[in-house]
Amino acid sequence: MFLWIAEQLGFPGVFNLFRYITFRAGAATATALFLGLLIGPKFIGWLRIRQGKGQPIRADGPQTHLAKRGTPTMGGLMILTSLSVSMLLWMDFTNRYLWACMFITVGFGLIGFLDDYDKVTKRSHKGVSARVRLLAEFLVAGIGCAVITYGAGTELYIPFYKGPVVDLGFAYPFFAAFVVVSFGNAVNLTDGLDGLATMPVIIASLAFLVIAYLVGNAKFAGYLGIPHVLGVGDLTVLCSAIVGAGLAFLWFNAPPAAVFMGDTGSLALGGALGAIAVCTQHEIVLGIIGGLFVVEAMSVIIQVFFYKRTGRRVFKMAPIHHHFEQMGWSEPTVVIRFWIISFVLALAGLSTLKLR
Repeated sequence: MFLWIAEQLGFPGVFNLFRYITFRAGAATATALFLGLLIGPKFIGWLRIRQGKGQPIRADGPQTHLAKRGTPTMGGLMILTSLSVSMLLWMDFTNRYLWACMFITVGFGLIGFLDDYDKVTKRSHKGVSARVRLLAEFLVAGIGCAVITYGAGTELYIPFYKGPVVDLGFAYPFFAAFVVVSFGNAVNLTDGLDGLATMPVIIASLAFLVIAYLVGNAKFAGYLGIPHVLGVGDLTVLCSAIVGAGLAFLWFNAPPAAVFMGDTGSLALGGALGAIAVCTQHEIVLGIIGGLFVVEAMSVIIQVFFYKRTGRRVFKMAPIHHHFEQMGWSEPTVVIRFWIISFVLALAGLSTLKLR
């Protein structure tokens, strides 16, 4: 909105700052952070009143988690509120990549909200059936990715190699939708401990903030040998808003959590990162930067696969963060060590920009 107002006025004086992506990105972070901290206490209080007993805790999960009964969920609504308001204030309304990413983010958030609502009202951890949820996710991701890929490149790029390796052609939108849905659910599976998913999402957003800025700049993209996508630079505003909203939520989600983000937040944030990766044509690099989420998802797939065929478990409990809890690691130990891993993986992902 501020960019549009500045354009109508002809960018006089201080309004000239609104031309710059870097200024609007910084402003988006500050706005989302301030709003999140402002609405947090009253919002959590409202959730406690509305939900009563809070999020259902799995009886077959780690016994230490039983102490978390009564903690409200759907805290992702706080993230979506501060993120959406910040974007409406600082985004470029003419940028289709931003609208597509916001459509996927809010759409996935709505799906997660319906799942959380079902769990809370029925006092069950099952929620909406997996089939219905996946169909809804692919529908939202398909529409969003159709907008993103319309008239854009359909080449697939891989780390440490200069230039595209294959042109996926008409299959690219389907591949893009798969990336978005897969990453949305990977983040969702990671959100099992206080603060575990929030900080890695922030770290991944910071990494893609850099990638989006470089991909959107023709000179930097040409120098680094990465794809140049006109208009993608404005995704730095979205990445920055995610960082601000995430930090504000982490203030209340830090152990012991006063609120859980629930599927509302984890699906939305995972979908957002997947959409940003598709826009920047760095889908494979997302697997490195978000490697923690990939490992969490793979641990569940491996556990289910081997258990159904052999009756034996590869891990003491899946997702893998519960495996380490069962090994005797305290929850804060698991969370902080996984944060460190996320930071290292983000640096590894960023290194692929130059090592080609």
